[in-house]
Amino acid sequence: MYIDILRRLRDAIRRKRPEKWRTNSWFRHHDNAPAHRSVLVQDFLAESNVTTPDHPPFSPDLATAGFYLFRGMKSTLNGRRFCDDDDII
Repeated sequence: MYIDILRRLRDAIRRKRPEKWRTNSWFRHHDNAPAHRSVLVQDFLAESNVTTPDHPPFSPDLATAGFYLFRGMKSTLNGRRFCDDDDII
């Protein structure tokens, strides 16, 4: 379960970065995946005093690099079928 992973992360930070733990100068950044937005996870993060920065549901800054890279290739190859790998190459 995702909360178990967060517990292990919290404990690892406590052991490996005690200065960050004492001053609470660390934060957890994750995306808006359903597992990250669940009430159980949000409650756990609040109880553990873990800071999580907010970000919009979609941001061009968080988009994968391939999103814009393959747009032209996709339109060029749209509708084409290939029999084998040699045809693709």
